[in-house]
Amino acid sequence: MTTVLAGDIGGTKTLLGLYRSEGKGGPLTCIRSELYRSADWPDLAPMASEFLGGDRPDAACFAVAGPVRHGKAQLTNLTWSLDQDELATATGIAQVELVNDFAVLIYGLPHLCAPQVAAIKPGQTDPSGPLLVIGAGTGLGVAYGIPTPSGLVAMASEGAHAEFAAHSQADWELRQWLASDLGLDRVSTERVVSGTGLGHGARFLLAHEASDSHPLHGVAEDWLQPGAGDADLPAEVARLAAAQDPLAIKALDRWLGLYGSVCGDLALAGLCSGGIWLAGGTASKLLPQLQSARFVDAFLRKGRLGAVLEPIPITAITDSAIGQFSAACRARMLTA
Repeated sequence: MTTVLAGDIGGTKTLLGLYRSEGKGGPLTCIRSELYRSADWPDLAPMASEFLGGDRPDAACFAVAGPVRHGKAQLTNLTWSLDQDELATATGIAQVELVNDFAVLIYGLPHLCAPQVAAIKPGQTDPSGPLLVIGAGTGLGVAYGIPTPSGLVAMASEGAHAEFAAHSQADWELRQWLASDLGLDRVSTERVVSGTGLGHGARFLLAHEASDSHPLHGVAEDWLQPGAGDADLPAEVARLAAAQDPLAIKALDRWLGLYGSVCGDLALAGLCSGGIWLAGGTASKLLPQLQSARFVDAFLRKGRLGAVLEPIPITAITDSAIGQFSAACRARMLTA
């Protein structure tokens, strides 16, 4: 029997879980899990020690929001400087690994079951081909998975920070307005294709096509303010689109097309015949919209290379705890 510690470390909250596995390929069972406010702790080590109590797992993997270099990570929104060797010493766990919080999802893919996923586009995977995980949440996460004889190897990517490519005059006008409104020298893909990007797209339409009485104006004004609290413009856009508000429908429709197109670009960049997986908060919140022809048609609209993308299946990951689960899968790999 193998016991592992898995953590999903964020600037606001940290989710820790203890998992048990009866065998290398058997199911992982979560024994217990706890959510912590990250800012309440000076570092990860005392938090992990408090969570473990007297338990000493065989290995641990912590998914962290940010790049990991040589086993070290500096979290963007916390003062924590993490070192996997120091964490191993402090917790008494023999094997500890830090992994980027999006790249770690690669390790969970082979172990997902039906309740954790939903089909977006049918197709046939090539077991020897690379995989792509892409997820629109607050930002846009991107990672590739490379099959090897010993299992998948995750490759982190900053593909979301490539230059946003406008496909039409309307896209170009959105790009120019965003650069001016946010004071940017360049506009990255993530600014447009993310949950936040859905909000920005709605703001653009409000500024150019809506009267002052439109119901989104108030939440849009509050949304970018520090300490905006409950102001969630992307969620309001989705809610009003479902209620058939024309401006919200237009914002969501444009966003779906841009997301599908970027997904196709990144799949071509890695020749991801092994399959494409959509993660992030929008994968479950906007599942019916992502299953629409708007997203899939934009994914395939790559001229003569559309035929390369046609066989590739797209699957949404709908499990909100997928980060912790994937970290547990990776931790078990460390014990092999």
